[in-house]
Amino acid sequence: MTRVRPDRRFFLLACLVLALGTLVLYSPVAQFSFIDFDDDEYVSNNPVTQAGLTWPGLRWAFNGIHVGNWHPLSWLSHMADCQFFGLHAGAHHLVNVAFHIANTLLLFALLRGLTGAAWRSAFVAALFAWHPLHVESVAWVAERKDVLSTFFWLLTIAAYVRYVALSKIQDPKSKAFYTLALLGCAAALLSKPMAVTLPFTLLLLDIWPLGRISNFKFQISNCRWLLLEKIPFFLLALALCAVTFLAQHGVGAMSPLAWSIRLGNVPVAYLRYLGKTFWPADLAIVYPYVYHWPAAAVAGAVLLLVLVSALALVLVRRQAWFAVGWFWFLGTLVPVIGFVQVGAQAMADRYFYIPSIGLFIVLVWGVAEYCAGKANGKLLLSLVGGGALAGCVLAASAQIENWRNSASLFLHALSATQNNYVADNALGKAFERAGDNARALALYREAVRIEPRYAVSQYNLGLALIGSGRKDEALEHLAAAAQLDPGNADAQFNLGVFFSQNHRRPDAVRCFEAALAVRPDFAIAHARLAETLLALGKFPEAAAHFRESLRQQPEQPKVKAELAELLATQPGLK
Repeated sequence: MTRVRPDRRFFLLACLVLALGTLVLYSPVAQFSFIDFDDDEYVSNNPVTQAGLTWPGLRWAFNGIHVGNWHPLSWLSHMADCQFFGLHAGAHHLVNVAFHIANTLLLFALLRGLTGAAWRSAFVAALFAWHPLHVESVAWVAERKDVLSTFFWLLTIAAYVRYVALSKIQDPKSKAFYTLALLGCAAALLSKPMAVTLPFTLLLLDIWPLGRISNFKFQISNCRWLLLEKIPFFLLALALCAVTFLAQHGVGAMSPLAWSIRLGNVPVAYLRYLGKTFWPADLAIVYPYVYHWPAAAVAGAVLLLVLVSALALVLVRRQAWFAVGWFWFLGTLVPVIGFVQVGAQAMADRYFYIPSIGLFIVLVWGVAEYCAGKANGKLLLSLVGGGALAGCVLAASAQIENWRNSASLFLHALSATQNNYVADNALGKAFERAGDNARALALYREAVRIEPRYAVSQYNLGLALIGSGRKDEALEHLAAAAQLDPGNADAQFNLGVFFSQNHRRPDAVRCFEAALAVRPDFAIAHARLAETLLALGKFPEAAAHFRESLRQQPEQPKVKAELAELLATQPGLK
């Protein structure tokens, strides 16, 4: 009978505990629904995704910018889910959980293999698996890009570590693993643009635990080679940065906030992440942007970050794990910390998924080394570690329940934050779909009151007012939505419908054409534009748009009849 070595037995047992513990913790998501916030655009209202894995879908994923980003592998993963599970929301959720478990086990295996510290590595992995700040990345179907990108991120590190080991003995196989690392980096970038900092983390790993910089003597020849071998990784990241910038700029996702406001938020956001790591209370899907932090708060945050960073550099020779973990945390948050502001959020739990790894390393290694010097160090370490994990599990379990449906999620967000116009708007949409139009209208009004520059709530309020018969008031908000977000084809279309119904046909034509400029395959917009042009006596243009509408969506009996009638009365158009 083959005996299992003690370290091997511990590894297998730890993997089992991590996997089963995470599965049990997140098992409620199997009963959760899609939420009315990105899930609809990614899956529940997306006909391309729902068609499953098809050649047109593959081209669509790679050839276009959708929902403000280019992440084709994430789109393909959603298509695969629909291929196998249809629109069974629980199955989509469980795929996220499976990736989260895989990421947890990969992280544990990597740290254990690199450092030899089995218990510390297991504890870092447990914090990663069960920390409540990670609930958003796992329980939100639309955040598949987060868990998928991290999966490829960790596989890249695994291949890179193997490349380093083989290159030391000049094994020809090292080139194959270098290529695998490069492919893994590309896959991570194609899953989520935030992976642009992956090459930076490879440089950090060269310091610790790989120790490729001997005694931290930064010899020019050594550093030059370490940088040269990263050039292909940085080129991939640079290309993705360019694509992402163009995508988000093209759809108007970038906030026009002044630099002074954004820079003020950056250090405060870092401290808020640190604070929620230790005390994960009042977690919300959206944290409203605070436009004016007190100068003392900003200055204090900057000072603390500078002091900790300086301490990390001073201790880099003796405690390299501190410097690597700290700068991993700081560096991987850079793309989403607010230097380039995208969206209305000041920070987001999902942004912490990768950066948390560095912070957890600092915490676990730091506490372990502190306790090692105490008389009852093992007991103290057990109490602190056990208490921390128990607290994480309890807090995460409560946070998971908030993701059961849109109403529970955004009700919690409103209770956890102030002036959260995004949550007001999203909760209004949830009530509207449930048939509670009065509460929806009140929430839309509140969202517009808090932030009149938020185009989505202006648009939803306009539609709700039309449904309530208040057309004159609705026009004001639909026009505001179209002006605030010219790239919103739906807002332009509905404003066009309003003008058409109120006999303002030239204005309707302008709006329909604006919608089609953004979305040329908008079949119903072609049809409504054709009807408006027909009423204006512009028969050739009307016939052209009727035909285009039918080309994109052939099964439209009403449009077929309208085109046939037009051709019958205007024989020259045939």
